Amino acid sequence: MAVLTQVEKQEPRGTSLWLSKRVRERVGHLVLHLVLIGVGVTFLVPFVWMISTSLKQSGTEFVNPPQWIPNPIMWTNYKEALLADVPFLTYMKNTLIIAVAVTVGDVLVTSLSAYSFARLRWPGRNILFICVLATLMLPNIVTVIPTFLMMRYLGWIDTFLPLIVPAWGGVSTLGGAFSIFLFRQFFLTIPRDLDEAARVDGATPLRVWWSVMLPLSGPVLATVVIFDVLNSWNDFFNPLIYLDSQSNFTMALGLGQYVIGHSGTLYNLEMAAATVMTIPVLVLFFVAQRSFIGGIATTGLAAR
Repeated sequence: MAVLTQVEKQEPRGTSLWLSKRVRERVGHLVLHLVLIGVGVTFLVPFVWMISTSLKQSGTEFVNPPQWIPNPIMWTNYKEALLADVPFLTYMKNTLIIAVAVTVGDVLVTSLSAYSFARLRWPGRNILFICVLATLMLPNIVTVIPTFLMMRYLGWIDTFLPLIVPAWGGVSTLGGAFSIFLFRQFFLTIPRDLDEAARVDGATPLRVWWSVMLPLSGPVLATVVIFDVLNSWNDFFNPLIYLDSQSNFTMALGLGQYVIGHSGTLYNLEMAAATVMTIPVLVLFFVAQRSFIGGIATTGLAAR
């Protein structure tokens, strides 16, 4: 009887410990979610303010207290910003051409290079791959003058080519070595049996890359596409160097010229133009969000 009484007395203590641990876990999760919500709101406030300001009347942008919901809502600000003396539609077309060309070229060039590093056997492969990764430590500003001199020698100044071709090798953007690393690490996770089966059917290495590796690389493709589009879409420095004609300006460069031209007074129209510039990349990210996260999560799983 004494033993049974002792066991009965110990059960509530174990139950209380279990409950306290469960309560601690719930409190920890609650605190974590509150912190994440706070960080998310902090990053979201500037975007909300931009949209709110883009719909306000001129002169009411900095009223105190802040007016988050404009009254009245001025949808005409977008029409005035896009169809005013600054041809934003032309700038958007130029930016879209550059972004598509950079993305397509970078995906093809870097994925083919990564396929060579991941699947083909040749002397010095690993050493060369380390050298490629070492270029990530080289600041882009170091290559500005040599690249500009090369582009001037080729007669490419005031064209889109200096903004497209160097990006394939990672000279002017984050592409190149970084994309090669992402593709190589993802290719290493694909079973070699698929390569061997394709070769048995008579496929060349180039055909294996195009018909086997790329179709299976959806997550990393989405990741590289998002990075390339973001880099080329938001690039201000390189268009400022290479583009002279206003008809060749990109959205980032045109928006900067618009702000300078109006001396920073028409904040509502400036925010309307900034909103139009931001929406396409947001749509791209949300469309490819799942594949993008999958590509980042799987990169580096097979570091061999």
